[in-house]
Amino acid sequence: MRDSGDLAAWIELSLVSGLGSRRFRSLLSAFGLPTQVLSATRSQLSRVVPEALAGRILERNRDGNVEKALRWAAQPRHRVLTLADADYPKQLLEIPDPPPVLYAAGNSGLLSSPALAVVGSRNATPQGLKNAHDFARAFSEAGLTIVSGLAIGVDSAAHRGGLEAQASTVAVLGTGVDIVYPKRNGPLGEAILARGVLVSEFPLGSPPNAENFPRRNRLICGLARGCLVVEAALDSGSLITARLAADQGREVFAIPGSIHSPLSKGCHALIKQGAKLVESAQDVLEEFGLFAQPSADVPRSAVDHDLLEKMGFDPCDIDELVVRSGLATEVVSATLLQLELDGRVAGLPGGLYQRIR
Repeated sequence: MRDSGDLAAWIELSLVSGLGSRRFRSLLSAFGLPTQVLSATRSQLSRVVPEALAGRILERNRDGNVEKALRWAAQPRHRVLTLADADYPKQLLEIPDPPPVLYAAGNSGLLSSPALAVVGSRNATPQGLKNAHDFARAFSEAGLTIVSGLAIGVDSAAHRGGLEAQASTVAVLGTGVDIVYPKRNGPLGEAILARGVLVSEFPLGSPPNAENFPRRNRLICGLARGCLVVEAALDSGSLITARLAADQGREVFAIPGSIHSPLSKGCHALIKQGAKLVESAQDVLEEFGLFAQPSADVPRSAVDHDLLEKMGFDPCDIDELVVRSGLATEVVSATLLQLELDGRVAGLPGGLYQRIR
């Protein structure tokens, strides 16, 4: 393990305003380790970075943040990983812009586990949330750690599904690792801290600035062997993550949906562009030579079965189901209630219902 002085140099250099990971690595290529970068003269540094940036490197005034980070790293289950660490995730070394420093809280070993990114809409439908949860749980049961961004919607559902099986989950943050954002995900963040891992390239205390999240997305897919998009509109940030995954040489998967749903159009666009269409967890697992754990189907009565067949998978209302099925209104209503309780049908705004499975 590196001594604290060496780690302090990595942290100090990473805190230089405006440096960025690419210039950080350029300095390492020119001088060696961060201790040598910090010992260089202004003239030497200016051959690699702009003179103003060289001046900021030499200021050596980081407002106590280096000491704060060292104290944080000394706590149990806290790690500050650098490019020089043997435990630095090997898969991140394959991407064009690996972060020089990573802050990890929880089980940092999960960062090097076989993993799958699961992303999608913050405003997902009930079916989308259920798909994210159930698929993530199946992947975790099969040995794939779930990587996502701790946003509301699909991200949160995927993290919860991952936590329910042995491979667990990784939350990549667009804030400092000591800040859970959004705040409503505080309890989920605590659960991930206990049984998974929170990770960020941003310094401790970094707020949720908008420019952080596109950078965060490259790590979500960079840590994984592939990226599954569950639901996404055409302008969704999830499509950016999927494109980054493709650029990184990762597999891209997408779950199709109703042709009438705006939240399916992003997934359909990805499929047209070559993403693998996914109807079951096994569709993804077979790409990695893995197999889903078997699960028993819930028995269905003849009326349940008939009504589900008549519903299809597009939203519809009770009156339309009465016409399609030939059943009385009260029978359709009671059956829908039972199907909703069983998790096979979801109620939607406007008195609509949609089959989930």
